[in-house]
Amino acid sequence: MHFHRYRPRTWTAAAFVVAASLVATTLSPRAASADEHDGADCAVPGSVPSVSDSLLPDPFTKLDGTRVSSRAEWECRRAEIHELAERSVYGEKPAPPDSVTGTVSSSSITVNVTDQGRSTSFSASVDLPSGSGPFPAVIVYGGFGADTDTIKAAGAAVISYDPFAVGAEGTSRSNKQGAFYDIYGSSSGTGLLMSWAWGTSRIIDVIEQSGGGVLQSDATGVTGCSRYGKGAFVAGAFDQRIDLTMPVESGTGGAPVFRGIAQESGSQPLDSAYGEEPWLGDAFGSHTGDPSTLPVDTHEIVGMIAPRGLLIMENPHVEWLGARSGSVAALGGAEVYRALGAGENISYSSDVQDGTHCATRSEWQGPLRQSIEAFLLGTGEAPGVFRISSSKSGDLSGWRDWQTPTLTGDGDEDPPGDEDPPGDEDPPGDEDPPGDGVCTAGYRTVNSWSGGFQGEVTVRNDSAGALNGWTVDMALASGQSISNLWNGESTGTSGAVTVGNTPWNGTVAADGTVTFGFTATGDSSTEPGGLTCSSP
Repeated sequence: MHFHRYRPRTWTAAAFVVAASLVATTLSPRAASADEHDGADCAVPGSVPSVSDSLLPDPFTKLDGTRVSSRAEWECRRAEIHELAERSVYGEKPAPPDSVTGTVSSSSITVNVTDQGRSTSFSASVDLPSGSGPFPAVIVYGGFGADTDTIKAAGAAVISYDPFAVGAEGTSRSNKQGAFYDIYGSSSGTGLLMSWAWGTSRIIDVIEQSGGGVLQSDATGVTGCSRYGKGAFVAGAFDQRIDLTMPVESGTGGAPVFRGIAQESGSQPLDSAYGEEPWLGDAFGSHTGDPSTLPVDTHEIVGMIAPRGLLIMENPHVEWLGARSGSVAALGGAEVYRALGAGENISYSSDVQDGTHCATRSEWQGPLRQSIEAFLLGTGEAPGVFRISSSKSGDLSGWRDWQTPTLTGDGDEDPPGDEDPPGDEDPPGDEDPPGDGVCTAGYRTVNSWSGGFQGEVTVRNDSAGALNGWTVDMALASGQSISNLWNGESTGTSGAVTVGNTPWNGTVAADGTVTFGFTATGDSSTEPGGLTCSSP
């Protein structure tokens, strides 16, 4: 068995925030952990399994072949994904160092690290918002990520972090340079993205030690665009103290699924991203020609961030960025959020007009501010919306053959205060929707915006036995049209629409439920009508 050399921290009440946050999305969405890696003590097999599968791996099937059924089990399944991603994609993120010291002021952060008899240091600048602190903070890779004016206007400080000081670009894989490699060696197999994540974690260490006079010790986000978006994505996945992760236009090596990139015309090929800079770990080189051999994919990296805040922003106008594969990763990872009862904590946006790479976009300002308020300030609701460009809309149903479980608490009990999990209750005013007596369908609007909305339909098996296949008919109002649909297969996008089950969610246990979701253009004030459910 293989274990990382993690030094456990003192277990405090703060460490139970994650467990509490999983009860229901109506609770506070601030769900970061007190530890960098909660599953560090989980036993994970020491070898990477041999894989050859063109479909996305099942996030809920453990390496021993059994499936996760409770939230308690998810922690160690997440640890498995963590290890597999290190070994096959990014390279190892070492255990917390022997010593981290530094300072925090209103203008800068200094970081000094000693580990394994070697020492290094780096710094970052701080830009505070107006008002009196201490402030939550967003670490902005290269000063180039989500709109920093909006971040500050929302009440968060901006920490400008130069990742090149920790892992420099323009080097060969055998001679990597920067603060990380000062300690762990220039020939380390760890790629730049993980070295940058290590640097982010050390900044958080110093903030935690600072006493909270300037920056809050428990309210940190991370963002970056392009290569920095790749880095922000990895940082959020590999440090559970990060409350909010916001990758922007991250492209190949970032959020988009590797298996999709290989099939998405115009996107940066895997071997190109691997060779352009040593962003990815050395071990990834053996998978660039055939990503079906990867034991993980990025939808599971999205799942590693759950249930913490995640806002993925993508650009559908630049083919090189692989936004269609990005939407698949987000939809797949959202299934982990949904299983944990935290579906509102993930948002995705690629339905934007401006195609300029890393531009400040008006479409992102609202969800950006909402995310900061919800996850860093604790003063609002998470945006919880998927706005996927119709030109780069991925279809999750074509990428998976697994179902999403509803994870219970530590055992088989229902979560406290959540006897009817979100999406499982009868919709208001429609306690007994029409159907054929075998199944019923209920609708709810998840979110809405000017010119569009996100809907969800719950299919319930009302029969005494298992349901083998289902079909839902519904009528969209004039001007409404479905732009993206997941967990179902549809006939038609406007007017009378029929949605049937996918190959993996047609079987529904007695009194069980499944859901499918969609985004649509048009006015959300009129809900789809005439919902009927039938089964062969």
